[in-house]
Amino acid sequence: MTLSGVLTAFSANIWMYTALRFISGFGRSTIATCALVLSAELVGKKWRGNVGIIGFIGFPFGFLSLPGIAYLTKGSSWGLLYLWTCIPPVFYSVLLYFLACESPRYLYIKGRKEDFAKTLRSIAAPANRVLTDNFVDRCIKWEDELQETDYYSAIKMLLQTSWASRRLASVMVVGFGVSMIYFGMPLSLGNFAFDLYLSVALNAFIQIPAALIIYFLIGKLNMKFSVLGLAILSGICSVTCVLIRKKGMQIGLELISYFCGIAALDLFMIYTLELFLTCTRNSAVSMLRQAMMLGGVSCRS
Repeated sequence: MTLSGVLTAFSANIWMYTALRFISGFGRSTIATCALVLSAELVGKKWRGNVGIIGFIGFPFGFLSLPGIAYLTKGSSWGLLYLWTCIPPVFYSVLLYFLACESPRYLYIKGRKEDFAKTLRSIAAPANRVLTDNFVDRCIKWEDELQETDYYSAIKMLLQTSWASRRLASVMVVGFGVSMIYFGMPLSLGNFAFDLYLSVALNAFIQIPAALIIYFLIGKLNMKFSVLGLAILSGICSVTCVLIRKKGMQIGLELISYFCGIAALDLFMIYTLELFLTCTRNSAVSMLRQAMMLGGVSCRS
């Protein structure tokens, strides 16, 4: 094969890889947002924060598996690493399809009466599961409420309503800043004089106690000032970490900074759920996630 043929084949492979990575990222990007909003809509307001935090407790276990997979596949091809990280989500997606409940609000808007009642029965307490079709017909005016789906109506509502647009802008700015801690700290671990696999594992593990503390204290915290205080403490520890050269103190301050950043981010995500109406909640959280991804991109550049 000539040199031009090799370059052409290499260029085609690069474009194919880039396209597949784009499709993968495009599909993956909405998972966290949909999971958080769906979990919030399946419970009452009293338990919304706690249920949302449970998802943040589960996330670190996936993060914690990455340094282990990287260590086990050290010296192997990148394709094997892709298989280790991609095959488990396939089985997870299949289980999710059969086990997860649909959003009651989505079923209500679509006018799917039977599925709506079935979902309510499945998530209700045992004493309240006697929900008949006659009850649904009497209590809900399906003809009045049923409407065609406008996928841009929530965004229009957020942008056209002055208080909602101001609140959305504030949420995105804060999310951008806090996400720089979340994405930036793990990316800087290679600069420390510390074992990379162990430091990544410690950063993944520290997310679990951070989420657990928020889970037990979320009903007692002032969310606004708690997010502010945690973000400030994280920033102070980050700056101090740069100034100190002792290896043990450096990694300790980094873990404290990351712990505070994770706690602030988890708390802020739940706070955002409560700032917006149900009809705009999914779009608002999606915009917050977009700002967070931009913060992560800025850390990588």
